[in-house]
Amino acid sequence: MSPETQVAEKGLIGAIEAGGTKFNCALADMRGNVLAQAAFPTLSPEVTLAAVKDFFDTGLHQLQGHFAAIGIASFGPVELNRSAASYGFITKTPKAGWSNTDVRGYFRAAFDVPVAFETDVNGAAWGELVAGAARECSNFIYVTVGTGIGAGIVVNGKLLQGVTHPEVGHMLMPRASLQDDYEGCCPFHKGCLEGLASGTAINKRWGINGKDLPDDHAAWDYQAHYLATMCVNLTQCFAPEKIILGGGVMDKKLLFPLIRHKFLELINGYAPEAILARVDQFIVPTGLAGQAGIVGAIALAQEELKR
Repeated sequence: MSPETQVAEKGLIGAIEAGGTKFNCALADMRGNVLAQAAFPTLSPEVTLAAVKDFFDTGLHQLQGHFAAIGIASFGPVELNRSAASYGFITKTPKAGWSNTDVRGYFRAAFDVPVAFETDVNGAAWGELVAGAARECSNFIYVTVGTGIGAGIVVNGKLLQGVTHPEVGHMLMPRASLQDDYEGCCPFHKGCLEGLASGTAINKRWGINGKDLPDDHAAWDYQAHYLATMCVNLTQCFAPEKIILGGGVMDKKLLFPLIRHKFLELINGYAPEAILARVDQFIVPTGLAGQAGIVGAIALAQEELKR
């Protein structure tokens, strides 16, 4: 009997990073070691959730194991209040067909195990805390810049949660200094951060995917301005030890020096010297190379077992 099978017989962790473009899924042992992984396009809830369940069913059979818990980090907005009737639901989302979808309930009913449920960015932030760029931080912010923009905010080692989860992507953006006449693509606010600087906004503004834009394209100056403005706002509101930027748009590594330069210009000296003198250690890339959401979902499931 292999060590992996021995661990699997003691229980397996299911992990789902539910994104607006695709669902990343994994099976892990109780130590968090990933044993199987797959990804499925985000189609209708019926099709996508069934595909994930089939992946889990097949994996449990092949590994001859059983679930101990499942962790889900989902795109949103979502309901995180455990006492709410709609806890575990995707609520009013711009993703067509997904509003009022009971994601947690689907997997709770299918496998009858504890199911942890968080936003996708909270899950990724937790992954960064457990094993990524925030391992030595108690106060930090993880921002994903992809199809949309969202942030997980960790304060004193805990995820920030008020009447709902933070919606950093929908902070409004000043544009006077840019002479920017693009109205923005957010269906709710037009010119919020997500409406101006998400991957969707890049595609709609320029008519081309960001990964196909050359390094000298004007798009990157706009991106740097809006993301640096976001970093200034987050710095002044939450005083984080680090701001970690991930997501597909941030694969364009030239953005980091542009954002840091613009950040220093915009903040104009009004920040602690520890930030001003070491901005390259304050605004940083993810430490988990696209795996933050899965790592976080596994860790959240492990935490759920302790409740």
